[in-house]
Amino acid sequence: MTPRPLLALIPALALASLLQAQPALPKRIQQVLDRPEFAHAIWGMEFYDLGSKRTAFALNQARLFVPGSTTKLLTTGTALAVLGPDHRFRTRVYRTGPVRNGVVEGDLVLVASGDPNLSRWQHPAGSYAFIDQDHSYGGQPLPSDPHAALRDLAQQVASRGIRAVTGQVIVDASLFREGTRELGTRIVMSPLVVNDNVIDIVVTPAARSGEAALVAVSPRTSYLTVQANIVTADSGSRPALRTVEDSTDRDHRTLVITGRVPRGEPSNPRWAVPVPSRFGETVLAELLNEEGVRAIPRLGARVVDVTQLARGYADSMIVAEHVSLPLSAAARVILKTSQNLHASNMPLLLGSQPAARAAGKNGFDLAREWLVGAGLDLDGAVQGDGAGGDAFFSPAFMTRYLAMVASQPWAAAFKDALPILGTDGTLAKIQVEAPGAGKVFAKTGTYASFDPLNRRTIVHAKGLAGYFTSRSGRSMAFAIYVNNLAVATGDPALTAGQALGEIASIAWEIIR
Repeated sequence: MTPRPLLALIPALALASLLQAQPALPKRIQQVLDRPEFAHAIWGMEFYDLGSKRTAFALNQARLFVPGSTTKLLTTGTALAVLGPDHRFRTRVYRTGPVRNGVVEGDLVLVASGDPNLSRWQHPAGSYAFIDQDHSYGGQPLPSDPHAALRDLAQQVASRGIRAVTGQVIVDASLFREGTRELGTRIVMSPLVVNDNVIDIVVTPAARSGEAALVAVSPRTSYLTVQANIVTADSGSRPALRTVEDSTDRDHRTLVITGRVPRGEPSNPRWAVPVPSRFGETVLAELLNEEGVRAIPRLGARVVDVTQLARGYADSMIVAEHVSLPLSAAARVILKTSQNLHASNMPLLLGSQPAARAAGKNGFDLAREWLVGAGLDLDGAVQGDGAGGDAFFSPAFMTRYLAMVASQPWAAAFKDALPILGTDGTLAKIQVEAPGAGKVFAKTGTYASFDPLNRRTIVHAKGLAGYFTSRSGRSMAFAIYVNNLAVATGDPALTAGQALGEIASIAWEIIR
């Protein structure tokens, strides 16, 4: 299980000091908080001047708030500090025996490196492609081959003259424990990440109601067969899909989808891969065969001793290697799209580093050492996962953290990785016409659940934290949180998100 250390709460004297020194909110921002929809909500915020190191204005800045995915700011910063912004993941395939007459007398072993972007298309400019609404949240998949990296590994094997394998294709996923589902999207965490450990099922409604919808599956593999009977309904009607996994073979699963979707935009009820390492064994074996290399995935009944395998991981036994872009490029995907799986994997990845293992430390131990070493007071921080499903932060802690990050050598890359208000990522549709659109760089956060009593959604947390240079030229770090919001009509997360973006834009305008 993911370690869940609880950091100390703010001492009474420190809390009293912060509250006593709290500047009042500007009238325009107070008017947003006073709207009827926020009558039962709890607000906290701080706008902190990076130059003068003073608070411009604040509210409840010492209180702990549920931060949602603004937690990823801490997770990503820790990874950049511990691994370095230039860190590259190296995913290698080893042979376990000699090659005679084009035949590997043994197995082929892919050693999972924790690379979160193994299937993501790389731009020539040195960044990874992303879509504002990530496919892990039901957005559309990237218009590229999700097997590109694994296909390249298969081609490298074939280019060595290898035409067959007497053993099997094995994935060594022992870097850290595989199998836990991350708290947000419920996707399985693993050191092997192929297509973000989902299979996309894009449902495109027909032009006329009553006609069958088009269903496209990506990536296509024998690991999952999708049988769909989905009818197009009138626009404005509610979608009604029923999904049943009808499988007797855990390595070759069948998904049956029936129901209706309204005319309009395509949807993606993506399927979470239950065992990523097994998925990788199946896919790599299929791709090897496409390249003319006869191979089969590990037999289901075979138990592999990865410790024994690891003794043979010599450079002379490497038959293929994929090298990722720098970690700074991976940070853009995590923060721009709020990629839960990538962020949730990070504490596990940090704890798997040789020095950490030797010292018996986990990823949160390393985070604490870095933050304390940088002079931060952790009294206003609680973190138990990488993505934000188990965390609490005070606005004051978050702004001081952001101020510290602004002084790091990789600060520009960190800021570049943040969504931009009204422009891209999770802020693409927030305050598009506001004066601060295009000028506020910030991470969003949402944490919500269903309220059965009232048959509505309650937003436990909506957050926005990041940077801007105000109209007057002051460099600011800020954090805004609203907790416990429910609305009579509409989406409370959207209501809160627009309000947080509005507050940030107002602050950009008025701070002198």
